[in-house]
Amino acid sequence: MTFVVTDNCILCKYTDCVEVCPVDCFHEGPNFLVIDPDECIDCTLCEPECPAGAILSDADLSDEQMIFLDLNAELSRQWPVITEQKAPLPEAEKWDGVSNKLPHLER
Repeated sequence: MTFVVTDNCILCKYTDCVEVCPVDCFHEGPNFLVIDPDECIDCTLCEPECPAGAILSDADLSDEQMIFLDLNAELSRQWPVITEQKAPLPEAEKWDGVSNKLPHLER
């Protein structure tokens, strides 16, 4: 089992989750965070910290969200680790809760 960052993080990128991660498994892209599934120890600390509710257990992903399991694994190999909280993106509140944000993902 692993935790997965899903599409509500896109264009929000709240980083409250990275502060509580004991194994530094978060990676940062331009407008999205991902979790390295090989590093995640399933501690559950990050899930309640996400103000956007964008972090889910892989067991709780809907069929539509399963793409994010592979996307987190792929992008965590490309993006740098993030370990300190930063300000969210400027329009995070506007984008929080907007559906179908995958086309806005910047790699």
